[in-house]
Amino acid sequence: MPGTEHLPETDHGAEAGLRGRLVAVGVELVAREGVQALTLREIARRAGVSHGAPRRHFPTHLELLSAIARRGFADLAERTALALGDQEAGPREQLAALARTYLEFALDNRGMYELMFRHDLLESGRLGLRDTSLPLFAAFTELVAAVRPDADARAVAGALWANLHGIAQLWSWGSLQLATGSEDFTPLLDSVLRAHLGPAGDL
Repeated sequence: MPGTEHLPETDHGAEAGLRGRLVAVGVELVAREGVQALTLREIARRAGVSHGAPRRHFPTHLELLSAIARRGFADLAERTALALGDQEAGPREQLAALARTYLEFALDNRGMYELMFRHDLLESGRLGLRDTSLPLFAAFTELVAAVRPDADARAVAGALWANLHGIAQLWSWGSLQLATGSEDFTPLLDSVLRAHLGPAGDL
């Protein structure tokens, strides 16, 4: 149709702005109200657009959720880069710093953390989501391999990650504080690292 082949430059900017606004609204919404609040209709309402507007940028609900989760993985990646910035630290110390950063992120960003690892809700192969999520596990694996060269690094890293996830979930519910009588997860983290890596004195 005449007049529709080339949108004015301002329209392109508005469309890009709308996409970013939808994601930003989703990030704020999941932080305040959790994953259950992330409906297309609610995100559109808070962004001030019609409920059908998000589909111009995100044809499915899963794609919008994936774009929101990607922000969380980008944030976590920045934090882990800082945690691993000490080039003089040994692999075990780096792994401990990475594990602590992971737990702190999980506890500070409960809604986003839940979304990030709900692969039943995400399109992990789209929007570059795997490009932001898999490097974190790769970092765990590489450090485990340096600490325990005799072990299956991927299996140990997977078990370590599962333990950290369990601590994060149970701590966020208050269960571990009740069970251990402590308000500090550090002893638990130290125990998990010893269980998977052996005593620190072995290095």
